[in-house]
Amino acid sequence: MAGGETKVFRLAEVKKHKDSASTYLVIHNKVYDVTSFLEEHPGGEEVLLEQGGSDATEAFEDVGHSSDARDLLKDYYIGELHEDDRSGKDYATNTGPVAPEQKQSSSWTGWLLPLAVALGAALIYRYLSNQAA
Repeated sequence: MAGGETKVFRLAEVKKHKDSASTYLVIHNKVYDVTSFLEEHPGGEEVLLEQGGSDATEAFEDVGHSSDARDLLKDYYIGELHEDDRSGKDYATNTGPVAPEQKQSSSWTGWLLPLAVALGAALIYRYLSNQAA
């Protein structure tokens, strides 16, 4: 910010910026103007517009953004949310890699479902082939 002074936004002011002409988001009590990022967002601009003008912290954390995405936020930072408008929720940030036990549990489920579908399809094919004969 100019002069080293941080601009403070009231939530009512942020709420006015919720369309493609001007889109503000609050993430961890910081205000971001993501208008110029709408078309570049990997999830599509609709995702950002849905959260526009509001506190998007929970949605941001639920997606599990990468550290690159978190670094990119700095480019859109325009100020802080006023203390009176801050949420009392403490969101755990998902910044680190997946824990080994999570990787292991998801790795076997990653192949089990396709295997079950393939097996089911093979059984149906065999049944239908025998019916036709």
